[in-house]
Amino acid sequence: MGTMTINVDDNVEKKFRAQAKKVHGERKGALGQAITEAMDLWIAENDQLETAHSALALMETGQDLGTRKYRTRDDIHDRSTGTC
Repeated sequence: MGTMTINVDDNVEKKFRAQAKKVHGERKGALGQAITEAMDLWIAENDQLETAHSALALMETGQDLGTRKYRTRDDIHDRSTGTC
């Protein structure tokens, strides 16, 4: 478990402590649990944004799918019904 010393705006700190108290109560470790949840959420959100940007960049490059060598789906699937 890591220890961090950070500086946060006083107003944000008061709001965060109040919300953490509502959700997790006043027991020992409640503030640390709330901060861990907030950090996990921030990391997940940024990972999702990074994935979306990568996907969009890949889409913008375009893909060469070649040419179609058939006219209808029946040309590539055997749809005849026969007896066994």
